[in-house]
Amino acid sequence: MTRQAFVHQALCYGSDADFLDGAATFALDGLHADDTVLAVLAPRNIGLLGRALGARSCAVEFVRADDWYGCPSRTLGRYHAYCAEHGTGGVGRPSRVRIIGEPVWPGRTEFETREWMRYESLLNVAFAGTGHWILCPYDTRVLPAVVVRSATRTHPELALGAGESTVSGRYADPADFCAECDVAAPAALPAGHDDIPFGRDRSAHARDALRSYARDLGVPEQRTHDMVAAVHEVMVNSVRHGGGRGVLRLRNDVEYVICEVTDIGTARQIPAPPFPGHLPPDRRAERGHGMWVVRQLSDLLTETFDPRGSIVRLYFKRAATV
Repeated sequence: MTRQAFVHQALCYGSDADFLDGAATFALDGLHADDTVLAVLAPRNIGLLGRALGARSCAVEFVRADDWYGCPSRTLGRYHAYCAEHGTGGVGRPSRVRIIGEPVWPGRTEFETREWMRYESLLNVAFAGTGHWILCPYDTRVLPAVVVRSATRTHPELALGAGESTVSGRYADPADFCAECDVAAPAALPAGHDDIPFGRDRSAHARDALRSYARDLGVPEQRTHDMVAAVHEVMVNSVRHGGGRGVLRLRNDVEYVICEVTDIGTARQIPAPPFPGHLPPDRRAERGHGMWVVRQLSDLLTETFDPRGSIVRLYFKRAATV
């Protein structure tokens, strides 16, 4: 099947045969059209698809899903970089990339699951205007019903197997879907005696305090460097756009180091940018790179931009992720 615009489909399957009916047909159609085909799947499904494709499997690039789906923002960045690299033909013309991408859902917290749902919705914005095609398998035998239902809201189309598809009647505009995710974000951290104030002349003190906090928790050196760089960028934004000063709060749990940056706000009504930091910026643009970099360095991030005071909370896994 030849289609020109970006296509994003969910393949909800309940058997190995259903999976292969959709995924193998998708891959073979792509190879026949001379598209680049990337399959990011659980090991078992890599084996199933590889055997089904036979000799043609050597033309497909296979990647283990758990090596790719570490955190939503970095995964989106990886797909974007892959398509940028492989999305141009030998004569410089655009070339289609087909991706079979199966997110890793088991073992996620409710918060993490919601952010991966947001990621699926954001793909529709990140790749709008391209000719690429992404097929996302959902195993209905093992996934929670809420995850399977979300697929109908984050994918404009539902794959039916054998190259057939239908429009999803429950598809939600990404702006609306992300707004729902924001409403469910964790509440702001309570103030504490160990809050670290910062301002135009106090950011170095806050960075040093963060380094010490991470060191005491045994966070690896490179992860600490990423943490300090990301938090510094957020504090710079607060100084520039959030009234000139703010507070850094540091907390931790079994899995994450949590860094929350709040500022005092400004009377100016500055509209928040759409999908702040979620989408790859234009490399030629002079601005708009900061929050993208912050999301690439952190594992999860929530933000509330408000003239009365903004809150940006960054989560860093205590063990490094891909």
